[in-house]
Amino acid sequence: MSDPSRGPLTEINQQVETAFTAALERIHVGRGVGRMALLLVVTFIFFAILRPGIFLSQVNLQNIGLVAPEIGLLSLAVMIAMLTGGIDLSVVAIANGTAITVSTLYTSVLNSQGQGAADSMTPLILLAGVAVGVALGAINGVLVSVVGITPILATLGTWQLYNGLALVWTGGITVSGAPSGLMSMGSAAVLGIPVLLIILIVAAVALGVLINRTAIGRKIALQGANPVASKFSGISARSTLMMTYATSGLLSAVAGLIFLSRSSSASADYGSSYVLLVIVIVVLGGTNPNGGFATVLGVILAALTLQVLSSGFTAMRLSAYQYAIAQGVILVGVMVLDQMRFKTRKRRPGTNSEEQGAIAEAETK
Repeated sequence: MSDPSRGPLTEINQQVETAFTAALERIHVGRGVGRMALLLVVTFIFFAILRPGIFLSQVNLQNIGLVAPEIGLLSLAVMIAMLTGGIDLSVVAIANGTAITVSTLYTSVLNSQGQGAADSMTPLILLAGVAVGVALGAINGVLVSVVGITPILATLGTWQLYNGLALVWTGGITVSGAPSGLMSMGSAAVLGIPVLLIILIVAAVALGVLINRTAIGRKIALQGANPVASKFSGISARSTLMMTYATSGLLSAVAGLIFLSRSSSASADYGSSYVLLVIVIVVLGGTNPNGGFATVLGVILAALTLQVLSSGFTAMRLSAYQYAIAQGVILVGVMVLDQMRFKTRKRRPGTNSEEQGAIAEAETK
């Protein structure tokens, strides 16, 4: 006897879903990444139709390519922390600390020793800025792995601490000055592709290799998926978390250099709205907030999608407050849909505990 609930539309829907899944498997792309790519295309086409003259202008498209890298790098920094089941709320403060360090050091050398000396010392100044970012990330690692503070509280505290130190350092004003080579990089392009976007792609590939192809990457994922199993496997949670938050600091530091390359100035309150934005991007990109699974490609696609959305809102002359509301709606909506999808699969008849675990993992991919 045929199932009365299985009408023609149901069968067509299942056929389309099966074909979509098969296509993604043939090109080795997860379902979550495929959906994110589709959302990016749909969002772009939507605003291109509504405001073609503004949205498709060369200036607007260049702005997307120039702003997306700093957002993408900060999102990757949060993603790797979330992969362990934690989070890093201090990424923007670390990025600003790096930018302020580089700007201050460069200006000091320039004023005391001249342009030639400042240019010759640029590599060392940039390394000093990156070292500050890694050191601030390592402090987060110590608080989480050694002291044992919950990541959200530890990084919330350091966010305020780092921001306060930056305010004291700068006196609450914007500091100006950046190496000429760094500023040139901020506006340069290779074959029409902004150098900053290339930096994001290189960082994403490197992080993807670290997570998926190295022992430390597997340790990070296992730490988030099952800390107890990780402990009994002989994996040091302390060293794993230290490496994770130091890497987060490194990515944030590179984002700080991009901050500086685009404006030749730095301040303690730059990007104050980025924290919520990058969390939305990381979750939207398929990262499990409880840890254990993340996809770098999904996060990059989500960063591009949110930047396209921001540019679209600007083209339609919508306010920043409306965009902030949209971010919150997207974040809540994604989490609600994920929970509904998981509970629906879990209630299927004949699904045992092992299959439920496989479903939970598949739903994040």
